[in-house]
Amino acid sequence: MHPGTIVRQDCIERNGLSVTGAARILGVDRQTLSNLLNARSGISPEMAVRLEKAFGTPAREWLMRQLDYELAKVMLRAGNIKVEPFRAGASAVEGRRDA
Repeated sequence: MHPGTIVRQDCIERNGLSVTGAARILGVDRQTLSNLLNARSGISPEMAVRLEKAFGTPAREWLMRQLDYELAKVMLRAGNIKVEPFRAGASAVEGRRDA
């Protein structure tokens, strides 16, 4: 679940706020908050601090939710990420580009 969905449910709806009212409380413009709520942007460290100050949930928790969301998205396509595994004991020259 995108963290913006959690912000909408736990911070805005639970407290009976409008998006405009919540944006005012957070000190951001309505479009910035709307982008987060509609998964067009993520929670930045600054937004995490704003959410903590306004609603009490620790900034670190918001950032971890964002990180978990982003990692889950990447893991869905991890099979398409091509990497050459490092092999311990391989010749030092083998892995060097300047050799």
